[in-house]
Amino acid sequence: MNAIVQPSGGLASAAARRIADDRQALDVAHEYAARIAEGAAERDRTRRLPYDELDAYSATGLWGIAVPREFGGAAVSAATLAEVTAIVSAADPAIGQIPQNHFYMLEVLRVNGTREQQRFYFERALAGERFGNALSERGTKTVRDYRTTIEPDGPGFRLNGQKFYSTGALFAHWIPIVAKDRNGVLYVAFVSANAPGLSVDDDWSGFGQRTTGSGSTRIDNVYVDASAVVPYGAAFDKPTAVGPLGQLIHAAVDLGIARAAFDDARRFVREHARPWVDAHVERASNDPLTLEIFGKLAVELDAAEALIERAGPRVDASIDDPNERTVAAASIAVAKARAATTGIALAASSRLLELAGTSGVLAEHALDRHWRNARTHTLHDPVRWKYIAIADYLVNDTLPPRHGAL
Repeated sequence: MNAIVQPSGGLASAAARRIADDRQALDVAHEYAARIAEGAAERDRTRRLPYDELDAYSATGLWGIAVPREFGGAAVSAATLAEVTAIVSAADPAIGQIPQNHFYMLEVLRVNGTREQQRFYFERALAGERFGNALSERGTKTVRDYRTTIEPDGPGFRLNGQKFYSTGALFAHWIPIVAKDRNGVLYVAFVSANAPGLSVDDDWSGFGQRTTGSGSTRIDNVYVDASAVVPYGAAFDKPTAVGPLGQLIHAAVDLGIARAAFDDARRFVREHARPWVDAHVERASNDPLTLEIFGKLAVELDAAEALIERAGPRVDASIDDPNERTVAAASIAVAKARAATTGIALAASSRLLELAGTSGVLAEHALDRHWRNARTHTLHDPVRWKYIAIADYLVNDTLPPRHGAL
């Protein structure tokens, strides 16, 4: 294969540190989360897009922690990658969600890329460059249907189509575009964000996750060299960790939302909420009904955290030895985690408002953002289908579907 001839990514980037191991990744994540937490409510309220915050995130080196060691990365465990995501998401879940597609595409490269492609793009990730996404489309029959096309043109290809839910594309140096050829085979083209004919619109109007930049990407006769095109459908035709890893990161976003909602509920009840008149206590934090709710939420939160921790090694096993059984076990473990994190994110963010009382709905407290963020992000993949896949696997030994959305 020829050397990569793709131009540099579309945005300037600060030099990123190199993270050595899992412990350092977690320490750096805590440091970064502390820096962005204070401004999260204001960014949500004004919908100020986090360009500066993402540049700072890139400079931490955390966007390169999934790069394999043979290419200079830390190759952190799946559990560590999930915990890093949860830590950042507790501070600001919009910023926490944006790298999900970045790590997802790094895994596609690890599974399906050539050595030359891996070397080039992994080095870009280690340098702090960000991969966005142009995967999903509106108006197709299912989420796995695509209208965007890729056609041969000399030594490369031409891409045409339109995408939506392009989380992170506004802030990306590279925009991976999923497209189908005339035979219906799916590929992903790694396109520079400043490529002629490529435009990203800031038209995301979701009531939650408001600053993820999850709007439209327009692809008008965009040229890409053959060296930047990687098989995409093949990541699901055979057993790989692409789907389980991507879904584990989504679960971690919801876990972060749940942690933040729980912490805000505890703080508000301690400092602001009044006890109900029939409770006959001096403080809302002594109300036995309030304490019962907190106890139940604490159990659900711990259970969700445990399921993510349990899923991590199964994802690692599917990376090390990808076969039908290891990938199925990883998919089911992650589906359990996603079901649990969906439940606790919604429960904690809703109960927060209930326990805060009427004063909790005042805009100055910005408590509603947790529920809006949880409700928006948990719609990414319907949790009801995860329960079906889990049960069918356990009862009938039916292998779960491989499409990246379980």
